[in-house]
Amino acid sequence: MRAKKPPDPRAQARKAALNALKRAKRTADKAGIELSEWENEFLGSVAQRIETYGRAFGDPEKGGAGQAMSGNQTIKLKEIAAKAKGERKPMSRGKGFGRRDSPRRGREPEAPAVESDDE
Repeated sequence: MRAKKPPDPRAQARKAALNALKRAKRTADKAGIELSEWENEFLGSVAQRIETYGRAFGDPEKGGAGQAMSGNQTIKLKEIAAKAKGERKPMSRGKGFGRRDSPRRGREPEAPAVESDDE
């Protein structure tokens, strides 16, 4: 009796990514939710790159060695899948560079001291 080879993690990641892409598209079609032109193109191009190259990104710093999609591609796929399910709330991406509320709420800011030239 021969021992089974352990499963290839790259092949597993590739298959899981392709299934996730197909599932998102199928869910949107079943729910009757219209995906934008960009979202349809994204799903198609990522699937094509995974089938051709085994992963959808070229720069190894953008994703793990055994992953088929980069981190940003995975986030975008999750957003599209949520839209297909009807969960329209977009994922939070932070507040940007806006001002934070002061931790000393309620206190008036002190006015700078003004020197007079009345001497």
